[in-house]
Amino acid sequence: MPTQLGFVSAILPDLSLKEVVEFAAAEGFGCVELMCWPRGKAERRYAGVTHVDAGALTKDEAAGILDMMGQAGVAISGLGYYPNPLAPDPAESGLYVEHIRKVITAARMLRAGVVNTFIGRDWTKSIDDNWPRFRAVWKPLIAFAEDNGIQVAIENCPMLFTRDEWPGGKNLAINAAVWRRMFEEIPSAHFGLNFDPSHFVWQRMDYLKALRDFAAKLFHIHAKDARIDQHRLEEVGILAHPLEYHTPKLPGFGDVHWGKFFSVLGETGYRGPVCIEVEDRAFEGSLEARKQSIRLSGRYLRQFVA
Repeated sequence: MPTQLGFVSAILPDLSLKEVVEFAAAEGFGCVELMCWPRGKAERRYAGVTHVDAGALTKDEAAGILDMMGQAGVAISGLGYYPNPLAPDPAESGLYVEHIRKVITAARMLRAGVVNTFIGRDWTKSIDDNWPRFRAVWKPLIAFAEDNGIQVAIENCPMLFTRDEWPGGKNLAINAAVWRRMFEEIPSAHFGLNFDPSHFVWQRMDYLKALRDFAAKLFHIHAKDARIDQHRLEEVGILAHPLEYHTPKLPGFGDVHWGKFFSVLGETGYRGPVCIEVEDRAFEGSLEARKQSIRLSGRYLRQFVA
């Protein structure tokens, strides 16, 4: 299955963009998803990482980045920014939406093609009650992406892990039913998915069926695994906080059947980037441990990726 194997730069916040690209090249990765958070304090784990400052990117800087990456033989799989654009505070939401626009513009300047993000959600309201704001926020954003020739890929993470995200989570795009509704509401070729099978594992859904059903909407893939602690689940049940019964893991260390995943992914016709996303706490102790997590994940996944 010919595709590009890469990783998400969020796990290497202490490295500069040049150092991230040099590491990718040295380890034989073909691409990197570059994080584009506004500079400032991170609001949660894996957030706040800025390897491309989208708000300040100039044409000369973009040209320099493209030259550096071209010399290294490493492509940009996409630009990543994962806030909550439907936050209930209009001022907060407005900041996120405006920065998504800046990331879309930066993607055009960097010829990246794809921006990865979240739909967002007011976590205190139902999906139906969030829908008017989904329309109001996302129809103009997707139109802006179309005008810039950029695809917007929505990750399917529920963002339902901490008490401030309870009870609904901070991302609407959590399952096939919502995806169908989204894509019917905004029927754009520039609106699709950044698919992560690990979130289907702990939600007890079939990620292989989703790959087949939404083959035309697969713009970007995250390779992250998750392990269900069945004994703990028997104790607390599925209504507990998800981190009480599941753990994010490196690919091959969890419950995703990666052979079947890549088999079906290949059958869908997908030939785009597959980027390792590391959220495994067992590898967070040091920069070298985090680098090793990427190496181990790449070693494991290369048996499936040509």
